[in-house]
Amino acid sequence: MAKNNENAENIDISKLPTINVGIVGHIDHGKTTLLYKLTGKWADTHSEELKRGITIKLGYADIIVRDENGKFTIDKKSAGKPIRYITFVDAPGHEMLMATMLSGAAIMDAAILVIAANEGIKPQTKEHLIALGAKRIKNIIIVQNKIDLVTKEQAVESYKKIKEFVKGTIAENSTIIPVSAQQNINLDKILEELCKIKIEEKDTKSYPIFLIARSFDINKPGTDIKKLHGGVLGGALKQGTLKIGDIIEIKPGHSYKKQNQYYYQTIRSKIISMQKGEYPIDVAVPGGSLAIETELDPSLTKADFLSGCILSIPGNLPEITSEIKMKFELFKEVLGTEKKDEVQKLKPTELLMLSVNTTTTVGSVKKLKNNEVDFSLKIPIVPLKGESIGIARNINGHWRLIGFGEII
Repeated sequence: MAKNNENAENIDISKLPTINVGIVGHIDHGKTTLLYKLTGKWADTHSEELKRGITIKLGYADIIVRDENGKFTIDKKSAGKPIRYITFVDAPGHEMLMATMLSGAAIMDAAILVIAANEGIKPQTKEHLIALGAKRIKNIIIVQNKIDLVTKEQAVESYKKIKEFVKGTIAENSTIIPVSAQQNINLDKILEELCKIKIEEKDTKSYPIFLIARSFDINKPGTDIKKLHGGVLGGALKQGTLKIGDIIEIKPGHSYKKQNQYYYQTIRSKIISMQKGEYPIDVAVPGGSLAIETELDPSLTKADFLSGCILSIPGNLPEITSEIKMKFELFKEVLGTEKKDEVQKLKPTELLMLSVNTTTTVGSVKKLKNNEVDFSLKIPIVPLKGESIGIARNINGHWRLIGFGEII
């Protein structure tokens, strides 16, 4: 986190409309390649991800889109006018990483649903679309990828199946763009559609709520102690304003084990610097991803230790809790599988995985009444009312999304 980044262009990005766009869909349908072609950055930079060829953690990449006489480009050498700043969130498509995808959905304003023309609709395609709807993401662009691998007739047939698939969903009227990410076909059309998305006015007056999706120690081994950077937090500011010098509070905070029991300690620190992508900023408002350098000991932030926490100005966030009550709605059938098994009712004492903002916890059903349920949580959460919570059940060793709820 350098104050002056030599690679950053001399652009005031605070003046540009900004959105977070998720790239979601089934594994191997080309999400990460598409992101690379759109941004020039591989999001799956973790060694384990490169080795296995799948996205495990949330990946990020930022671009500035320019309008060059009606042609949309991200070329920094272009004389076109900068019109939009976009942060892409690359979410995993693998069935066992649904919780991570839901964490990513918590910080998305819009989404690109990638469907490979040569493979078509897969279980995770449906699961991701339902999840986007439940997370109230209405702006969806469908990318019909890998059209270079099919004939014209097959591409048309694939298009028809996609239209049938989205009928009656939030994506029913979404634009479908035939694309070959590998061959750079129609990538400018994706940029054009992204620039058409209407950005809702953000709430900058309320107290800040920053959802932490990643946390890092950015210091290289052997760095001189005088040159060490404090712990870095990555995520999205949902409301309010943050500025350099602000004292901040992080909940649930630091977890530690004592006598076989976990305890959580709220953390306080100070903002040292902030960046949107490669652009240093002094004041942050909602929109796009944000990296915050703090005075925290980097050992507290390394390896995503604080991912899932929430940051604000001291005194604003509710107390953490291990007991929640929520309204819920179950899907008719289990998502993510080829079978169309009916979702069974919730049962007293059963353990369910709950995706809350950018964190995941396990809750035991304590009390059921109509469409309301009381949970006892294994990992405490910061209960922000009105947030959509994903509910997943362990079915044959896999966590399957079965419904959504809302804290009351």
